[in-house]
Amino acid sequence: MYRTGYVGVLGKPNAGKSTLVNALVGEKVAIVSSKPQTTRDNIIGIMNGENYQVILVDTPGIHHSKNKLDKYMMKNVRSAIGGVDEIIYLIDGSKQSDQEEKEYIEKLKSGETPVLIVKTKIDKPNKFDGPYDYQISSLTGEGVAALKERLIDDMPESEIKNFIYDSDYYTDKSIKFLIAESLREECLNFFREEVPHGIAIDITRFDEKSEITIIEADIICEHLRHKGIIIGKGGVNLKEIGRRTRCYAEEVLGQKVLLKLFVKVEEGWRDNQAQLRNLGYKDVKR
Repeated sequence: MYRTGYVGVLGKPNAGKSTLVNALVGEKVAIVSSKPQTTRDNIIGIMNGENYQVILVDTPGIHHSKNKLDKYMMKNVRSAIGGVDEIIYLIDGSKQSDQEEKEYIEKLKSGETPVLIVKTKIDKPNKFDGPYDYQISSLTGEGVAALKERLIDDMPESEIKNFIYDSDYYTDKSIKFLIAESLREECLNFFREEVPHGIAIDITRFDEKSEITIIEADIICEHLRHKGIIIGKGGVNLKEIGRRTRCYAEEVLGQKVLLKLFVKVEEGWRDNQAQLRNLGYKDVKR
């Protein structure tokens, strides 16, 4: 017998959704940062086995919409819930759950889709005292194997092999997308609080040749002062970000990469409909 199905991964910003998806899949599918709302798109991670394929839909953190980019992200959350076979809702075990989150969980549970409540970050001091089905630490691996087995067991069963993706796929995203996200991750983690969340990546050239891949990318920020921070004195910051991203790109592509980075200032790009569409956020209406 074979098991195939979809699991929506929900939770507030920084609850550990992307870290868990990466741990379950065994590959780096989604970027991880201590900054909230790091994930902007629904990113699919694929758990493959001899007789199962579980498709994990990593979603942006649930939050109030402040701009058009936020609205796009929340629409992705709503779309992820529709059509999945199960929902896992992650609660940050190092924080107390507020009333709004509790009400949202009860709303999810009142629907037709089964919901598992997963307490994360149990390697840190525990502050969450509510009910849960599983507790895990994606960093240490504690509890992850048991959760994985539960997700596999809960998927619809079939006598025929009805996998949706080839067994060697671990995400539906392109290499170009993964490299752009890796570059954004490096920016978020390198600058921490010096540069706010308003960074986007636009890959303007992606040319795969027989022995080398040439990539050119714009790092888009919202203010001129951020441009100077990103570049750094003598370009030192930009060079280091480029080095780290190039190492990742060479790993996933399996060949030498020539990476050229540029920094552009686009004030208010997160509320600019045309700019959002140009960056791949195609539908930001409610």
